[in-house]
Amino acid sequence: GSVCGGLRLKCIFGNRPTRNFALGCSACSDFDTHLPMAGRDLLYETAHCLFPDCRASSCSSVSVSSIAKLHRLGPACRRQRKAGQSAFLVKCFRTLWRESGCITKLGQVCKCLNKGEKFTTIEGSKIEEDDHVSSSLTYLKLGKLQEETRNPAYGLNDDMVLDAVDFPDVSIFNAVVKVYCISAEPDYSLPWQLRRQYASSGSGFMIAGKRLLTNAHCVEHHTQVKVKKTGDDTKYIATVLAIGVECDIALLSVENEDFWKDAQPLRFGGLPHLQDAVTVVGYPVGGDTISVTRGVVSRIEVASYAHADSELLALQIDAAINPGNSGGPAFNDNGDCVGIAFQTISDVAVENIGYVIPTTVVSHFLTDYQRNGHYTGIPALGVTIQKLENPDLRNYLKMKPTQKGILVKRIEPTSPSKNVIEEGDVLLSFDGIPIANEATVPFRPGERIAFAFLVSQKFTGDQAEIGILRDGKEIKVKTVLRRTARLVPIHLEFRHPSYFIIAGLVFTPLTQPFIQSEYGMDDVPNIGIKVLAKARHDMARFEGEELVVLSQVLAHYVNIGYESISHVQVLRFNGIKIQNTRHLAQLVDSCKEQYMRFELDDSILIVIETESAHAATPQILKDYCIPRERSEDLLNPLNKSNLPSIEVGLKSNACMGEVTNKNLNLRIV
Repeated sequence: GSVCGGLRLKCIFGNRPTRNFALGCSACSDFDTHLPMAGRDLLYETAHCLFPDCRASSCSSVSVSSIAKLHRLGPACRRQRKAGQSAFLVKCFRTLWRESGCITKLGQVCKCLNKGEKFTTIEGSKIEEDDHVSSSLTYLKLGKLQEETRNPAYGLNDDMVLDAVDFPDVSIFNAVVKVYCISAEPDYSLPWQLRRQYASSGSGFMIAGKRLLTNAHCVEHHTQVKVKKTGDDTKYIATVLAIGVECDIALLSVENEDFWKDAQPLRFGGLPHLQDAVTVVGYPVGGDTISVTRGVVSRIEVASYAHADSELLALQIDAAINPGNSGGPAFNDNGDCVGIAFQTISDVAVENIGYVIPTTVVSHFLTDYQRNGHYTGIPALGVTIQKLENPDLRNYLKMKPTQKGILVKRIEPTSPSKNVIEEGDVLLSFDGIPIANEATVPFRPGERIAFAFLVSQKFTGDQAEIGILRDGKEIKVKTVLRRTARLVPIHLEFRHPSYFIIAGLVFTPLTQPFIQSEYGMDDVPNIGIKVLAKARHDMARFEGEELVVLSQVLAHYVNIGYESISHVQVLRFNGIKIQNTRHLAQLVDSCKEQYMRFELDDSILIVIETESAHAATPQILKDYCIPRERSEDLLNPLNKSNLPSIEVGLKSNACMGEVTNKNLNLRIV
């Protein structure tokens, strides 16, 4: 634990993360009591060796807390390896002491300086080298630490200071842009108008082909999008080329060639491993300049994407991700982009949990756009499943001891899988990859991942071969994968909400934005329980099916007594079951009966004279400043080919299969 001229300095800080140390002398209580004695002595000697001025202090304390910076010195150390290793490291220590006294990942720097050679403890016993030195063993080797380290006048020029903090090359930050968006969201309560426009900002970055990537939620309902480069004072108009709702990615372009001058697009890296370091760059709240936070990959799994309620691969990291970080890149230590920051968990019970869209999902989005000229979406197999971890259940399904798989509970009526898969089948494999009883598949060596990951790697229209166990017999079938036809859409995707008004009765299809607008995220009134249950558990029986609700009644003498009815599903009009909003509008327009009869849920009945209803509608529109009685998409004639030839009763089934992360407060940022 002593420092002598010409001797090598060797130490071990113990088998614990090298965070939140304190450097001090024996007269102070700043030492971390968890450090071994040899480590404490070495820290004391190193402090007084590198910072001789501290000897003049009455307290002699050299406090080095919040260890967080030295990991950025690795590339600089590599560049300076031939120019005096120990001297450069001492300069780095001095720089950190001047700035904030933050030091971390000593092992990573020293491993770089010593070219990965083995180290020994002070006692001479061997130390096994670890891939993640900073999280287990941290060691320091300073080569020749002679009189140069004891000279208080030993300085560090400005060029060296800038070189020491490169990560790994700050020029990659020039590809990061700030995204400014003006948005005007539809008013789902008054669907004939927009809400007041608002401004928001996010992050983005340049990629090859003079394109930009950001999050879909950053440019949702956009009326104007502008971007600004790092260090620039000019904002450029951007065009939204494609929006991937399920994957929360948007593709932008900028026509002004001045924007692309000296542009260096980012290159994508592969999928990182657990504990790999990641650096998130963007423009979060709290300032106007670029922000850099750093952490590690703490989990890789299929997770919920809050923007579209989809289940896709995601990286969980412990780096800070705040509002405004959305759309910004996450880098590995090589300067490659490994993902896009997009959401966090907002819960008082958790800390430092952020999520990054990995490059596998980004690549799928870009390939889809390149193939089709627009984004077609993430396909689905169209089934809900149950795990088969119970041995009695497997025996009941005639599964052999060597067989593994998952049970099919329901099949979407609109899915092509309906033609080849039956309820009660056991899915054994997907494209030849075996499925485990817990609904996982092999991922990387020593890792497994949710079965949904395999499906998400396909494109809309692709075929998949499914291994099935049916009545104890193994068979193989092929099916086409398509996007799910949702009975209640999560997003309208570039469309304004549909509506139809007659006699002051406002009808609109049930959508997730409508539910959130009317009921809020958490406070759900009892009146909407039936509607919400159908929205959650029912499946579309045919393409274009909608749940039509009476959202409100605009008071007028023609609808006296009905003013308090709202948020109730419309089941039939004059005895005919309603298929969607367009169908209802067509039935009302063609009604020749004396009375219009609307049968609603909860056995509610509304009856209005046909002639009076049509006569009162223009005046109601004028009184409430409504431009027309129906939305633009309902002006076209009804396409009857989209409607079924027979009536099928609605079924409610709560068994929708396992849904992960539904009780977490995911928040897009």
